[in-house]
Amino acid sequence: MTPFTCFIVLLSVLSCMAFKEKVSRKCMQDTKRFIEDLNEDIPREYAALMYDAFGKMGSDFVGGNMNRPGSFSECILANAGDFSGQYCQVMLIQEQTGYLVGLCVPDSCDEAEIEILVANDVFKYKDTSLVPPIPSVLLHNSTQQIPVSTTKCLKKNGTPDASAIVCLFVCSFIVALPLGGTIYVALIRWKKQKLNLSTAGSNFKSDPNLYGTFLQHDVHQKHANNFSADVESPTEHKSGRDVEENKTNRLVYFLDNFMKTFSLQNNFSSLWVTKDKGHYSALNGIRILSLLWIICGHNIQLSSWGNLDNAKRWKDSVENNPVYIVALSGPSYLAVDTFLLIGGLLSVKSLFSLIHRADDKMTIQLVGTFLLNRLKRIQPLHIFMVCLSVGLLSVVPKGSFWSFAEMQIDICKKYWWTNMLLINNLFFYPNSCIPWSWYLAIDVQFYFTTPLLVFLLRRNTYTLIAVATIFLLIPCFISALLTAYFQLPLYLPSEWIHKAYFEYYYNKPYSRYGPYLIGILLGMFMNAKKERLLKKQWQAAVGWISSLTSMALLVALAYVLHEVPNYPSAPHAIYQGLHRTLWAVAVAWIIFACDEGFGGYINTFLSLNVWIPFSSISFACFMIHPLLIIIFNGIQETLFHYTDINFFYLYMGHIVLTVALGYVLTVLVEKPYLFLKRLMK
Repeated sequence: MTPFTCFIVLLSVLSCMAFKEKVSRKCMQDTKRFIEDLNEDIPREYAALMYDAFGKMGSDFVGGNMNRPGSFSECILANAGDFSGQYCQVMLIQEQTGYLVGLCVPDSCDEAEIEILVANDVFKYKDTSLVPPIPSVLLHNSTQQIPVSTTKCLKKNGTPDASAIVCLFVCSFIVALPLGGTIYVALIRWKKQKLNLSTAGSNFKSDPNLYGTFLQHDVHQKHANNFSADVESPTEHKSGRDVEENKTNRLVYFLDNFMKTFSLQNNFSSLWVTKDKGHYSALNGIRILSLLWIICGHNIQLSSWGNLDNAKRWKDSVENNPVYIVALSGPSYLAVDTFLLIGGLLSVKSLFSLIHRADDKMTIQLVGTFLLNRLKRIQPLHIFMVCLSVGLLSVVPKGSFWSFAEMQIDICKKYWWTNMLLINNLFFYPNSCIPWSWYLAIDVQFYFTTPLLVFLLRRNTYTLIAVATIFLLIPCFISALLTAYFQLPLYLPSEWIHKAYFEYYYNKPYSRYGPYLIGILLGMFMNAKKERLLKKQWQAAVGWISSLTSMALLVALAYVLHEVPNYPSAPHAIYQGLHRTLWAVAVAWIIFACDEGFGGYINTFLSLNVWIPFSSISFACFMIHPLLIIIFNGIQETLFHYTDINFFYLYMGHIVLTVALGYVLTVLVEKPYLFLKRLMK
């Protein structure tokens, strides 16, 4: 009996086994045909393509080159007539070492059937397995196991489904509004020029220093005068025709201003200004530096979870090295706590501004306006990003690493409503649509506490102190208890082995409120002070030394306590409970000292005018940059090789694209709704 005959007999035996294990007849027939055509003296062209698309083991296994992605684009080109190639990835575990292998199998097989076929080592060429285990020279045990539900097949590039079409329509409609307004304003200007109508100033000028300001008083008055010339007072007697004309004029006036509000001519002017008349000018620099820190961390994080061919070497050289703190090393997430501090500070400033305009009265209606303004500020762009993620990821050509992007599409289709309600941070982190938007949810949840604390401040200062102390201690105690109970790491883990870190701790309000509360208290303090509190330079020197020393110690201790013990550790629990709040206090001092005039060169740097235009688009940049990274990583066909220079170039490319698209999204999506908010008042 020839070897090939033995192989066919083996296939027959496996066919009976597969049938017993509930592999469909069609799947088994197509798989059998693929293997037979591959093992011919001259393999069929489609079979050779499918074989070549299988993941192969590369060099530098010791350095972390364990994944074998194969080729998605080559696999989908294979067509046998009755079936075509389907690209799948299976997770194999060998001596507690997990790694991905790309497969190209008949599209008649589903994920459960593929697991059975791989477990029985059906895919072979000349008696050699197409999914071989890691050689025993590298691992002592050359056997492998396939855990349940660890096979993922990617859909072919094709037409988007109904949900993707709806999302693309929503995105197109949102973008069409400002484009329509732009055309409308351009036609009006052209018509006025044609008729030689002279106008003084612009009908939609804005103060470029007030982000979100629409019309100045003189323009409002001009519209009011023009409108009153055509519309009689509502208290006067009108005929039916006059009433109809009044309604028509009101509608025309509203539509005219609506279109002008969304026009690009109105929204371009105030973005790239370089002057800031407001307080807290150092916030612009702090915000942008924190954003750059976050983008750098995401650039590494989203790549290190499967796209590196030297992941072990990266982890050994970067993860525990303070030099790489901006690149997912140590407590790199502290930039988010800085954002929360700024959010608390600005929320108090916004509420005090509303109270001041209401003659120092804090009413329920005013609080409702305060909360509604926040939703109007973030939800238009947030909703747009949810739809853009589903729509865009459904039509972008895929690569071998597209499984994460496809997972995001499925999650958003299932959990989009949590983003609409801003409760997505309360769900398990991997089940979150556009998972980086947890910050928006937690920011709004904290935003609801600002009116309560301001109300207590206006009633009784001692009550405020008592309540604020309780609110400050709660996240500290809960974070410490969770760390002791689950043995949580002290900074963002690069692997999913610490599932509890994301499930119970990372994005939950009870563990993140400390920095936001520090921002609220800082805003109250700076609003109450009537004069400078720092009178002597030695006072400022003590504050600066304490602040910078605290920040350095918080970073250093994270590296000292890096190893996670398998028992409750008091030092780890205490650090986890206190470090976010202490970091926020240190940054709060920088803001305070700069506002007091004792910032020196640090204040000069943080208050540079160059930060102002980028600060105006920071929200849009924060929302769009992870999507760019996911798309870039997903369309790749080969693994990345980590070096400092490689990822620096990658980081700079993401920064340029983020700024460009952030500017576009700010003009087209975010800013028109800020203007519209004022127009509707």
